[in-house]
Amino acid sequence: MAEGTGGNRPVNITLGTAGHIDHGKTALIKLLTGCDTDHLKEEKERGMSIELGFAPCLVSDLEVGIVDVPGHENFIKTMVAGATGIDGVIFVIAADDGVMPQTREHLDILTLLGVRHGIVALTKVDAVDAEHLDIVTREAADYLRGTFLEAAPILPVSNITGQGFPELLDALKDLVDSIEPKPADGVFRMPVERTFSPKGYGTVVTGIPVSGCVRIGDELTLYPQGKRGRIKNIQVYKHAADTAMVGQCAAINVPQWDYNALSRGNVVASGDIFEPAAWYLCELRVLPHDRLFVKNAASMKFHTGTSETIATVYLLEGSSAVAGQTVLAQLRLGEPVTAGPGDRFILRTPSPAQTVGGGLIVESLSERLKRNKPGVLADATLRAAAVGERRGFVEYCIRTADALATDRAALARRVKLPAEVLEGVVSALAAEGAVVEIAPKRLMHRRTLEVAAEGLLGILRDYHRQRPESPGPTPETLLEQSRLGKDVLDGMVAALVSAGRIAQRKGRLALAEHEERFSSDQSDWIARIEAVFRERAFDPPGTDEAADIAQCSAAEAEKVLRILCEQQRLVRVEKLFFHAEAIEKARAILIDHIKKEGRLESVKMKYLLNTTRKYAIPLLDHFDRIGVLRRVGNTRYLK
Repeated sequence: MAEGTGGNRPVNITLGTAGHIDHGKTALIKLLTGCDTDHLKEEKERGMSIELGFAPCLVSDLEVGIVDVPGHENFIKTMVAGATGIDGVIFVIAADDGVMPQTREHLDILTLLGVRHGIVALTKVDAVDAEHLDIVTREAADYLRGTFLEAAPILPVSNITGQGFPELLDALKDLVDSIEPKPADGVFRMPVERTFSPKGYGTVVTGIPVSGCVRIGDELTLYPQGKRGRIKNIQVYKHAADTAMVGQCAAINVPQWDYNALSRGNVVASGDIFEPAAWYLCELRVLPHDRLFVKNAASMKFHTGTSETIATVYLLEGSSAVAGQTVLAQLRLGEPVTAGPGDRFILRTPSPAQTVGGGLIVESLSERLKRNKPGVLADATLRAAAVGERRGFVEYCIRTADALATDRAALARRVKLPAEVLEGVVSALAAEGAVVEIAPKRLMHRRTLEVAAEGLLGILRDYHRQRPESPGPTPETLLEQSRLGKDVLDGMVAALVSAGRIAQRKGRLALAEHEERFSSDQSDWIARIEAVFRERAFDPPGTDEAADIAQCSAAEAEKVLRILCEQQRLVRVEKLFFHAEAIEKARAILIDHIKKEGRLESVKMKYLLNTTRKYAIPLLDHFDRIGVLRRVGNTRYLK
């Protein structure tokens, strides 16, 4: 990473301001950084922030970013966009006003967005006397009790005289020291805050990456447009850099994108594992304020990242969620939004405009969940509990894979992790025995494997109970009845064979302890019928004749023929049956003849076997099918 001016070390931590309009947020940042974050002409004329402002701030030898957000209630959506991605807050309360409406709403939003670190700047202390300052300080402390800022220092400061500024800098250092920078090993993703096109560069997008790291030359995808482009230049904290990572204020130059086609709310990301979605499963917390509630099917403004759209809220339980309640809900968005598991969101009523709640995005959905369907709520609860921790979410996704198993590429798309990072998590789960590679590149959870294995064993038990005379079902029959993928079934069978629970005999599968059982009559019929098929190798009897020979019914004779085929003592060839010894004898005769003569004319087959065309031609076709012979017209060659 390129170093900042003066050799200061950039760190991927970004702080934000928050507080009521005209409480001195922008002036405080200018005092701290020397930067005026109001860059629009209208902002300077009106004396208030409208758009987001970014500034680098030196704390000891670390350079962190600061985002200045507007305080006016008309620009709450901009405040939400700016607060997304910040690690800590400088919460501003003016000493001459005290706690005001946007003070309260900003704190609610920060809490819902998961911000957990901050300091409190009590500005404009030069405008009040000591007694009033004491009252406002106590009022602020009372208001912040029970919030994430309860233990935060309240620091009197004047943006005009500089009073309290050294103490503010010390507290700021402690704040930065208390924040652990986010790991940068995820898939790079950045919600777009602003876009512009400086002459000679092409399109530039700015924002705070919410995950991963990106370098000059890397390819990015723009969502929802799906346009790809390659990074030409990067700035971090307004300095040229080779990389940008999660938690930094970044500007990324991608000349291939059309500046006019971009806007706030778009997302740029590496790879192709993200896609815009219109349905999301969410964990929703209603703010604990009197008379707040969210009705089922309510229409709300939905904010996540830097995007805003209308959403319909469908609760998974009950007809409404009341103040202070945390519930699971699925949200249908008015337009698709690109978000990932663990992202935060805010819900606001359209009119009157008010923040009512927010929380955690669990996962995108391909369609609406049916809340009355058994298991839906339980699964959603497990999913929400897992999403907050990387290992837990990977394990959950493997355990709930649609086909009982998943490959690494599909898993990476679902959990939104780079392949190398995912492999480390999977390896750890495998080492603990939680996950097994059931087939080449196919992962299965140990618990799923155990349940599915019991299902397979149950199918075999039922089969043996209904047909005790059979060696067991064919793999094809087991595949059809189990409804598993072939690779998964093969892997499970191999594991069960290795464990001594399943046996493979005569091309069939059976419980290891299974032995074929026949009645005394069946044993007698089997012996008689097999003897005549062995004796009449190339002139075998039909079913009716076999029944006469065994002195049993045609139905019993059919059953005996099936048993002998399952025992691999007879072979079915079209509508005929031949003894297995006859098949091997015919094969040997054919091979010997073709090796001597170079080929076999079909008409000669009946003479070689001393039989008729009725039996000779089906046998030739049989050897074609199993790959012994190659047919060209009426001539056969060895394949």
